[in-house]
Amino acid sequence: MMTSTLLIALAAGIGASFIGGAIGGMLVGGKDLGYDLAGMMGAFYGPVAGVAGVILGLSIVFFV
Repeated sequence: MMTSTLLIALAAGIGASFIGGAIGGMLVGGKDLGYDLAGMMGAFYGPVAGVAGVILGLSIVFFV
């Protein structure tokens, strides 16, 4: 894989982790916290694990 492809995949993975975290936060805590706050918290904490997984996955694909 080329470096530009890796950077595009990294940016797409980070964006997807923001969106997935926001949706997950609204599904899990929307009724209790309110959908706006739950979505913001999910978008903030979603990339904590998502970015690490994307970097690990891309490094495995790059070196194999």
